[in-house]
Amino acid sequence: MKPITLALSSLALATSLALAGCSEPAPVKKANSDQVTASLVSGAEQRLDIYYPMDLSADLSHLTDRQRHMVELLIEASEIMDDLFWQQAYAGDKDQLLSQLDDSKVKRFTEINYGPWDRLNNDQPFLTGYADKPAGANFYPADMTKAEFEAADFAGKIDLYTLIRRDAAGKLYALPYHEAYRDQLTQAAELLREAAEFAQDPQFKQYLEMRADAFLSNEYQASDFAWMDMTENMVDVVIGPIESYEDQLYGYRAAFESYVLIKDLAWSERLAIYAQHLPELQRNLPVPAAYKAEVPGAGAQLNAYDVVYYAGHSNAGSKTIAINLPNDEQVQLEKGTRRLQLKNAMRAKFDAILVPIAEQLIVPEQRQHITFDAFFANTMFHEVAHGLGIKNLVNASGTVREALKEHASALEEGKADILGLYMVTQLLEAGVITEGALEDYYTTFLAGIFRSVRFGASSAHGKANMIRFNYFEQAGAFSRNADGLYSVNMDAMRSAMNSLSEKILTLQGDGDYAGVGELFDTMGNVGPQLQADLDRLAAAAIPVDITFNQGNHVLGLN
Repeated sequence: MKPITLALSSLALATSLALAGCSEPAPVKKANSDQVTASLVSGAEQRLDIYYPMDLSADLSHLTDRQRHMVELLIEASEIMDDLFWQQAYAGDKDQLLSQLDDSKVKRFTEINYGPWDRLNNDQPFLTGYADKPAGANFYPADMTKAEFEAADFAGKIDLYTLIRRDAAGKLYALPYHEAYRDQLTQAAELLREAAEFAQDPQFKQYLEMRADAFLSNEYQASDFAWMDMTENMVDVVIGPIESYEDQLYGYRAAFESYVLIKDLAWSERLAIYAQHLPELQRNLPVPAAYKAEVPGAGAQLNAYDVVYYAGHSNAGSKTIAINLPNDEQVQLEKGTRRLQLKNAMRAKFDAILVPIAEQLIVPEQRQHITFDAFFANTMFHEVAHGLGIKNLVNASGTVREALKEHASALEEGKADILGLYMVTQLLEAGVITEGALEDYYTTFLAGIFRSVRFGASSAHGKANMIRFNYFEQAGAFSRNADGLYSVNMDAMRSAMNSLSEKILTLQGDGDYAGVGELFDTMGNVGPQLQADLDRLAAAAIPVDITFNQGNHVLGLN
């Protein structure tokens, strides 16, 4: 495969998303007036440049003409997912909102955030006229209380693929996605079926056809199974309602998103050896046997990809650089999961963000241990760790996700981070991982906490990193010198890694909602010292995340 072309631009992006307005919107809650103004809140102008703009491109010359046209069609279907996510994230009229914004940087910042709330600043409004973002986004009626929802009894109440709305009498009911978004999902299904006609891999063809059917039936599990059966396809797409992070009220509703992907064969071959060690890693988790009794399917795959398009939830705020799917617990237990490493986007974050952070916050003598191999492995095994541990409660019926409600996603991210480092430790010492020394992975992991904690408390990843930073600090896993520079204490970090792994896995297996809430309350906040250090990163103009100029025109497909 030829080298990737990944152009990093210093110019703000001007390309706007081709999105439509919201159907059946709930009222947007205003702060003080009925008329939304287009001005920035005080201080918000300092946030407009926190995203590093880059052209998202890759070498497609090895693809056939049929495959290249298939990529075009998949990107068109992904644009529909982007539109649907706008409707889920923002209850107002998107076009009306954007039309009021004359400043191109303000408009672009609004597009990146899919609304007037700053996703990497705890969802605080950056435009005047808006109150705080509803925890339930536009999945629930704006005036619905938790008490009302929990007292109600109706079909589809906790279904991932429904909206909650009120009937003519004001009672709550569930509206399936395939009814709420019928026209757009029909169009997306047609595009997937057309793309299937150009698929050279029969399993990928079948997946596209089954995913198209799922858009119109609201039944996604069968297509998840089909996605797990694919092994040889060069082009891939992750598309549909998938993650539930946007629902911060309960974590019950899945948001629309998409990734269009091109497999990197050389890097995928490097990763294949790790998959055979996953059952042993599950057995060796530092937790009592009951909390690791589930055995994920042995068909788990580790592969590297170049991502050529992000849409919807995956494109909102901080950008995903690795994927572990599907989320369906039954599919995970029977088939395992697929772990997809998005190498080109990962490299961009490493170069533009992680290395500059290390130069500001890590002691000089340990900066040599900040390596891309370590960053790649830590990120990859974070995704591997999502498939390990426990999915169903140990001493009760039901799933961990249902029991922990709105806390489930953030705790799951915390589990994945800490167990990922545990796995790296085990595999490196067993000689399975041969690149670098353990100090590379631990030091890069510490620098990675500073990167992710900047995502803010509204992000599941940000919350997870705050907890880990505070836990590690109390355990002496790192030190901070008089110059404000951090260094890893290897033995103490290993001990903290093991104890935090056990704590999180136990909370999950017990479904301890109150215990998780206490953990977030006591350790899920940024203290004054850490905030001062994060302010140093902002003063040094180090971006918080990346944003994309992307699409068929960037890839040279139109």
